[in-house]
Amino acid sequence: MIKREIYLNKIREFYDETSLIKIIYGLRRSGKSVILTQIIDEIKQRKIKDDHIIYINFESLDFSEITTAKDLDKYIKSKIKDENIYYIFLDEIQKIEQFEKAINSLRITNKFSIFVTGSNSRMTFAELSTDLSGRYVSFKINPLTFKEIVELTNTKKEDYEKLLFDIFEWGSLPQRFSFKDENSKFTYISDVYDSIILRDIVERLKIKDITSFNKILQYLLEIEGREFSATNVIEYLKKENSEISTQTLYSYIEALCSAFIINKVNRYDVHGKSVLKSLNKYYASDLGIKKIKTNAKDVNYSNCLENIVYNELISRGYEVYIGKTKKGEVDFVVSKQKEIKYIQVTYLLSSEDTIEREFGAYKSIDDNYQKYVISMDKLDFSKDGIKHINIIDFLIGNEF
Repeated sequence: MIKREIYLNKIREFYDETSLIKIIYGLRRSGKSVILTQIIDEIKQRKIKDDHIIYINFESLDFSEITTAKDLDKYIKSKIKDENIYYIFLDEIQKIEQFEKAINSLRITNKFSIFVTGSNSRMTFAELSTDLSGRYVSFKINPLTFKEIVELTNTKKEDYEKLLFDIFEWGSLPQRFSFKDENSKFTYISDVYDSIILRDIVERLKIKDITSFNKILQYLLEIEGREFSATNVIEYLKKENSEISTQTLYSYIEALCSAFIINKVNRYDVHGKSVLKSLNKYYASDLGIKKIKTNAKDVNYSNCLENIVYNELISRGYEVYIGKTKKGEVDFVVSKQKEIKYIQVTYLLSSEDTIEREFGAYKSIDDNYQKYVISMDKLDFSKDGIKHINIIDFLIGNEF
């Protein structure tokens, strides 16, 4: 497995921090455990003794006797032999009852640098706020970026576009690149999705109507990149003989977001400089799940392109919004460290009308922030101070 520097660079400064718990969370099979082992390897390179590094994978039967906060506290403390710092790595810790109390109890001793991973809603801020408020730093791990996939697969430059189309269809989960034939890829991604549904959603949130739940996900993925309307979803479910309340609909969508299957993107009023609470959109965390959960025979490359740009932006640490203007919208408004950028995404600038539509989206925006159009085109269509970028150049990082 490649070194995931995009995340390790952010985490390194906290390696020896004993006052803050390091939380590594995200979609199942996105690479959290690998990052944990890479951190361990780097700490070992600093001549830290092996017995001062304690690693527990709660999916392993070797640790099945640890089920509660008290069990965990007792096990860790039984390993302590001196006053030096111990490095604690707890993989998939959400399996432990009241784990927050255990790790906070260890944290207050200032003897431990604690790292934890998790895959479901218990690893989001809402449920950690009571016991761990202000006592942790968190790092959301996403499936592989295009640049990481190039490194993993050793893809040559002339094959970048072919690789991109493969990602459009099968997504970016690291392990799926171990499989060559389509049936194996489909089976693997389906198994990942099923494990998320059964372990992280159905069991935890007591969802009984799995059929409606899956139909809601299918609908959201099929309208990806378009405004969300609860009324439209309810009507769609009625036609599919699945009637649910609006409240249930929103609870199911929240469950999909909390398990990191989809991401909610809020709308931003470009002129009013405020985040709006309505007319949001949803994007898939991984395009492979879109492959197995929709009925479309053909891949919608335009939607996939928009989705992969979104996923790349959040991997780079940008806050991402849908931009509302006086005359329409801009695909993405992104910000990082007070720097704002505007982005339009289209598959191809194939006609004068398309060029006018994409570049014209910025006509009502009169500020001086950088504006971009990203597409598959290899020719440079930059004009009027708006920079056009080829998607490969954007994903590799040569531009933007």
